[in-house]
Amino acid sequence: MSLAPASKVSRRLTEGTAVEVTEDIYAPRLARDFPAVFEPLNDVNQAHLLMLLHTGLIPAEPAAQLAQALQHIEREGVAAVPLDPSIEDAYFNYEAWLMEVAGAHVGGYLHMARSRNDILATMDRLRARELALSLIEHLCRVRDSALEGALAHRHVVMPGYTHLQPAQPISYGFYLAGIAEAIGRDIERVRQAERLIDLCPLGAGALAGTSFPIDRAETARLLGFAAPVPHALDAVASRDFALELLSAMTICAVGWSRFAQDWFVWCTGEFGLIDFPDRVAGTSSIMPQKKNPVVLEYLKGKAGHLIGLLTASLATIKGVNFSHTGDASREGMRSFWEAGEECLRCLRLLDLVVRTATPNAEAMARRVRRDFSSATDLADLLVRRCGLSFRESHHVVGAVVRLAMDAGLGADEIGLALLNRAAHDTLQHPLDITDAEVRQSLDPMASVAARLVPGGPAPIRVEERVAELQRVSADDKNRNKTRRTRSTEARQDLKRNIQGLALQTMQRQP
Repeated sequence: MSLAPASKVSRRLTEGTAVEVTEDIYAPRLARDFPAVFEPLNDVNQAHLLMLLHTGLIPAEPAAQLAQALQHIEREGVAAVPLDPSIEDAYFNYEAWLMEVAGAHVGGYLHMARSRNDILATMDRLRARELALSLIEHLCRVRDSALEGALAHRHVVMPGYTHLQPAQPISYGFYLAGIAEAIGRDIERVRQAERLIDLCPLGAGALAGTSFPIDRAETARLLGFAAPVPHALDAVASRDFALELLSAMTICAVGWSRFAQDWFVWCTGEFGLIDFPDRVAGTSSIMPQKKNPVVLEYLKGKAGHLIGLLTASLATIKGVNFSHTGDASREGMRSFWEAGEECLRCLRLLDLVVRTATPNAEAMARRVRRDFSSATDLADLLVRRCGLSFRESHHVVGAVVRLAMDAGLGADEIGLALLNRAAHDTLQHPLDITDAEVRQSLDPMASVAARLVPGGPAPIRVEERVAELQRVSADDKNRNKTRRTRSTEARQDLKRNIQGLALQTMQRQP
């Protein structure tokens, strides 16, 4: 009777991995993950090696040989590493190749005082940290574009909508400034998640640390982290930093979907308030007149996709024991990486939309003059000039709007005579006010200019807030640059140290 081949990774397992397991779990995972983790795995291995040497846990000669082998693998690149799904995952495949390059005895040294569990958790944080910094950079670009547009279009008056009904006059610049405010909160959420990410799990081992006298602070420093994760079990069990960042990305997506929905409506022929260049539009296969807002549809659709990815991660992790498991640390993270790719892609598209959407100023002005958006300003005037309570004024203005609509008149055609008809029906007496005052109160340009309350749409207020947000944006970009510089400089230092260690072997060679 023939025996099944033994496992390639463990003497504990007397059989090799089943074909179904290899083909349906390890092979797809390896093909997807290895290119993504190759760089952070190099960094983790090199940092761990330097720490082992500095703590005296590995002799100088094999340490130098390992440094040379690790440099060789990094230099040759991901494509040079042979992948074998029967030895499971990215780490085992990397280690197998390291033992080929450095020799089985020397290559086997490197796994001292660590586990795949803390290695995987560390790689996840390295990748998530890079994603968070990139998200902030992309978000800052969108905000800068919105602020530039807010300043340029602060005098372009348009209807503001509630319930998709004309509400009060605003400017397109005021609308874009609102987008900039929302993006700023997205930046804060991502930054908060990045602070949670900025701790190093390496040294936590499988879940209980190690009896070797390692220096976790050194590996954290070498990898550009602020400090080690303080608790070994928590270090390998938790991926809530990813859930936090995924939540921030999803909230951001819900926001961009709402902006896209506004543009989607405003660019229709029925509204005609916004236009886009042909280069950001699509067309129909059969209807030659069509100019379709494909980018807006993509942004709205991807927001739903991100909601699904967040839900998938939460559902995958919710029933998992508080320890390292494949469903939590691998399947639970799969949606996170996909969401990161989608979010970066969508933020580039959102910036394109913000920069290229062109307000149709004439159509906006024409619509806002006639659509009764300034009715609240007329009601305010009656309170100030005629001594009415606001509710009385509200009834009078509601009545005059009804009269105008029944007569087929726009707001710009309402005068004192029509207003007094409404006042007589509502209050049983005329109003002591002039026709010029009535018409001035219904001027949407004057309405916007008069709204000088902080946060209002008056051009001077928009200018002031844009200036404030530009200063905030500069601070955010500088802070993110500083954070990225810390990671970059730590990595450069890591590479210099590995190079110095590798040179020791080459110098000793005859």
